[in-house]
Amino acid sequence: MLAESTWKAVRETAYEVAVLPWGATEPHNFHLPYGTDNYESGAIAIRAAAMAWERGAKVVVLPTVPFGVNTGQLDLRLALNMNPSTQHALLRDLASALSGQGIRKLLILNGHGGNDFRQMIRELQPQVDIFICTINWWTCVSGAEFFDEPGDHAGEMETSVMMELEPDLVLPLSEAGPGRARRFTIAGLRDGWAWAPRKWSSVTDDTGTGNPRAASRERGERFLGQVTERIAGFLVELSAADTSRLYE
Repeated sequence: MLAESTWKAVRETAYEVAVLPWGATEPHNFHLPYGTDNYESGAIAIRAAAMAWERGAKVVVLPTVPFGVNTGQLDLRLALNMNPSTQHALLRDLASALSGQGIRKLLILNGHGGNDFRQMIRELQPQVDIFICTINWWTCVSGAEFFDEPGDHAGEMETSVMMELEPDLVLPLSEAGPGRARRFTIAGLRDGWAWAPRKWSSVTDDTGTGNPRAASRERGERFLGQVTERIAGFLVELSAADTSRLYE
């Protein structure tokens, strides 16, 4: 964890991979905190990197970026937006700094559905001498294997994860709204083969999408165990990989 490391330790360690957790600051129904995405992406990055380190991978976890793309939540008080163009500029600066200091691989561990780094990476990759990749942590393992109704935002899955990671920050589920989401009226958008950003206050009354009532710490622990193991395995492979020979 870079934020807790000293110059002496950093100077003496040949890091191969940097992990950049990236979250958002936004409301999560009535029972989860605004920083939910940051707690999740940061903790998962740390847990996975620790497992990878024990297997010989030289991984450093950077401080979490706490602001994400929230253009659809600008009318929700203190939902803090960072535009994609700003994210691109920040990512460019960080990748350039790491590249100049000998770090050759960067993983963005994304914790917010509104963030999409793929096009930024396409543009940045030819400009910097560092391999950049990204993972949306919640897609590593199917939530359907662990939850009755995983939900999209502050639902059963995310609530269970926070019960495991930050139980003191989760209010009693009796405080939570039902997370009922309204769907698009246009068929293509509703069915998913067309896309447009959602105006969050028109979609949900409590800012959640997905019913959290069946959430439990035990389900969160089991789910996170598999998510962390999968990301740790990826970090071990990434650390050992020759990025000039990624195809066979």
